[in-house]
Amino acid sequence: MNFNIEALKMHEDNRGKIAIKSKIELKTKDDLSTAYTPGVAEPCRKIHENPDDVYKYTSKGNLVAVVSDGSAVLGLGNIGPKAAIPVMEGKCILFKEFGDVDAFPICLDTQDTEEIIKAVKQLAPVFGGINLEDISAPRCFEIEKRLIEELDIPVFHDDQHGTAVVVLAALINSLKLRKSDITDIECVINGAGAAGIAICKLLQSAGIKNVILCDTKGAISKNRTDLNSAKAAMAEITNVNGESGTLADVIKGKDLFIGVSAADMLSKDMVKSMNNPIIFAMANPTPEILPQDALDAGAFIVGTGRSDFDNQINNVLVFPGLFRAVLDLRLKAFTEEIKIAAAKAIASVVKDEELSKTYILPSSLDRSVVPAIVEAIKAL
Repeated sequence: MNFNIEALKMHEDNRGKIAIKSKIELKTKDDLSTAYTPGVAEPCRKIHENPDDVYKYTSKGNLVAVVSDGSAVLGLGNIGPKAAIPVMEGKCILFKEFGDVDAFPICLDTQDTEEIIKAVKQLAPVFGGINLEDISAPRCFEIEKRLIEELDIPVFHDDQHGTAVVVLAALINSLKLRKSDITDIECVINGAGAAGIAICKLLQSAGIKNVILCDTKGAISKNRTDLNSAKAAMAEITNVNGESGTLADVIKGKDLFIGVSAADMLSKDMVKSMNNPIIFAMANPTPEILPQDALDAGAFIVGTGRSDFDNQINNVLVFPGLFRAVLDLRLKAFTEEIKIAAAKAIASVVKDEELSKTYILPSSLDRSVVPAIVEAIKAL
């Protein structure tokens, strides 16, 4: 199947992928008077008296804004807000299909950090949560940080934290098969943007003691003088032995490679230099190394972001369940504890008797994932 041709046809035939559907019927004058004027004035009065009643009388508690500025869309780069709409619509249907969360695309015609923060804050009253999407680094860090601080609803940048959670879930099950403890392994992450930094922080919270981040110029360390503020902050908490050099230099003897960078960045020789390695090569559409090449070079387990290879590492396993849980529980933030609980829940969906080197994560279509995440977060 040619997915490009099929996608164009789908989008054209349906004029996009989402629509607004009424929860009620309007068949009589009484229906109209209850749904709109004069009856609608009463819930307005109640909310004015007690603002928290907005969750009782409106859709706010199940509405999420999927917000993008179109600056870092999939593998397409800075294509702008209009061209980002198909992706944001797609995200919205995933929210609905898997988590029964009503989501709406908000594509902003600005890439100014302050303007984005201001716009989201102004839109926030109608939404129960904010999902930031495809906003380039390092601006995405400041936008998310400020919105978390200044809003009273949960804010989540999926490119960062959704990716981190699903990577941790994949690692949990990979380590079961490898019979290794997370505190005993060393990791190299190639790609020090939004996803790479978030993955690094979550893995550290989960117990990994030594992570080395690499960008296009090599290992990030305190000795580098060319780092932006986000990378400089990571230099303070990573690379405990102060290693320097290229990816090939620092990957020797390491147990885990995580790629959120570009195609063909990891060679067979690099894999051979590692220690019975777990390889998560997630660049799309072409991973840092093709799975068979990594396996031929001695990789223990290989995962990618693609559905046509074994062990797809996909954010769709994460965000519907996370938002379903925080909306139901009226939580204000996605804490590290919540993210780790979600990762463990996703990993647990694959039963021990099913777990194998080619099956470390549940299918993206597995409907038991969302309930597992919700129950795990409720139990915290």
